[in-house]
Amino acid sequence: MACLVSRSGRELQRYDNQGRRQVVGCIPYRFKNCIDGSIGDALEVLVITSQKGQGMMFPKGGWELDESVEEAASRESLEEAGVLGHVEDELGKWNFLSKRHGTFYEGYMFPLLVTEQLDLWPEKHVRQRIWMSVEEAKDACRHWWMKEALDILVVRLTSLQQQKEENDVPSCSLS
Repeated sequence: MACLVSRSGRELQRYDNQGRRQVVGCIPYRFKNCIDGSIGDALEVLVITSQKGQGMMFPKGGWELDESVEEAASRESLEEAGVLGHVEDELGKWNFLSKRHGTFYEGYMFPLLVTEQLDLWPEKHVRQRIWMSVEEAKDACRHWWMKEALDILVVRLTSLQQQKEENDVPSCSLS
């Protein structure tokens, strides 16, 4: 097994043309299993505790110069939440004020369809992870911009499910 550690330092950190630090996050999600073991329609999202113990959030962190935005999103989900999966199309970009640092950041959010949950991950000893319903996550999440991203994800997944159901309707033929 390889030893995984979180990246640290800001030497490779990206900033936009207005000097805002660029951060990337993911909303890890899955569909809850049914009693019979099949995959159901109930959406669950994974939230994590902040390092300082100041509430719940989705994994996020700095986007570095040597990685794509999708690679950064995947890395943050692995480091902070211990999950691997498929990074999907961007949910949006938000500008927000960091209360801790008093500076503006530019944040990008992506959905991450979880395919694997690790028992050991780099920040296991400084964070807790909890699978929640969308409503529970909206109540627990402390960042307004992450809640907006979650709303966008729900609309997107609902629309995809409706399209799938429409395409799966068997057609009747007259004989």
